[in-house]
Amino acid sequence: MSLKQKLCLAVLASGSGTNLQSIIDQCRRGLLNAEIKLVISNNPDAGALERAERAGINNICINHRGFDTRESFDQAVVSALKEVKTELVVLAGFMRIISPLFLQAFPQRIINIHPALLPSFPGLHVQQKAINYGAKFSGCTVHLVDGGVDTGPIIVQAVVPILDNDTEETLAARILEQEHKIYPQAIQWFAEGRVKITKRQVKIENCINLETALINPPLPQREK
Repeated sequence: MSLKQKLCLAVLASGSGTNLQSIIDQCRRGLLNAEIKLVISNNPDAGALERAERAGINNICINHRGFDTRESFDQAVVSALKEVKTELVVLAGFMRIISPLFLQAFPQRIINIHPALLPSFPGLHVQQKAINYGAKFSGCTVHLVDGGVDTGPIIVQAVVPILDNDTEETLAARILEQEHKIYPQAIQWFAEGRVKITKRQVKIENCINLETALINPPLPQREK
């Protein structure tokens, strides 16, 4: 994709929409070569709809409770996405499992962010699960969406240490800061055409690999 052409995004959200806001802000600053064409929520009370409205972005509620089946709901969403010529579907706290019908409409063009280091701790309440397990690191993962729950190929991850005094809330807040960094970046890589997918392997062209190890608790500093 030419950098002169903006990637057409649609964002699906069920809640407050903080990740949506970070994407809106990056677009406004010219840091994302993308444009949000539509925001959809299945929740009429979602804060994400209010954020879209304030930003002047087209937004609609498609309430899943008004549909008899998951597929009929997904078909309504897909129709709305295709109407605005969506190129990349961005799930930002969208609390619905995507059906095969949806996946077939946008193959390898649906992405999600999860507040844990997948494949560890999929699902809900993952920060508390990581603390309870005694993990030393947590973080967040941007991944492609497939037919499972948080099982799609991984695009990018950010690592956050778990501190001894962490609660679910404090850990979630630190992870959220990293979500707001890596999700817009993943979208920009798509906009630049740098995301290459082979089975489960996702590689970003012209990306420098990190070789530094992370250790928590840190090792003591020793004199050389």
